[in-house]
Amino acid sequence: QVQLVESGGGLVQAGGSLRLSCEASGRTFSRYSMGWFRQAPGKEREFVGAIRWSGVRLYYADSVKGRFTISRDNAKNTVHLEMNSLKPEDTAVYYCAAGGTTARERDYAYWGQGTQVTVSS
Repeated sequence: QVQLVESGGGLVQAGGSLRLSCEASGRTFSRYSMGWFRQAPGKEREFVGAIRWSGVRLYYADSVKGRFTISRDNAKNTVHLEMNSLKPEDTAVYYCAAGGTTARERDYAYWGQGTQVTVSS
């Protein structure tokens, strides 16, 4: 069992940066690949990016490539989403998830409660 808690969301101006964190409980965190998803108002949840358990392979949605970076610290049971050059269209609730590296939600077994990111123009 893995429990996930996101933090770091907030209000930022366009062009700014935010760093989201996802802290996991459970001693098996290092075995799980981790993903980030987001859901904007009135839209379906969408894939942002994922990182393998080893941290070696990274995957990003085209909409965030070059602006967002995922990293993880297995010793601290934490995965981060560094978001730069933020745009108003990045406004969403951001979720971390454990268990997959694909863009498919069903591949992820555990989900956090989400953290709100709002980008003002």
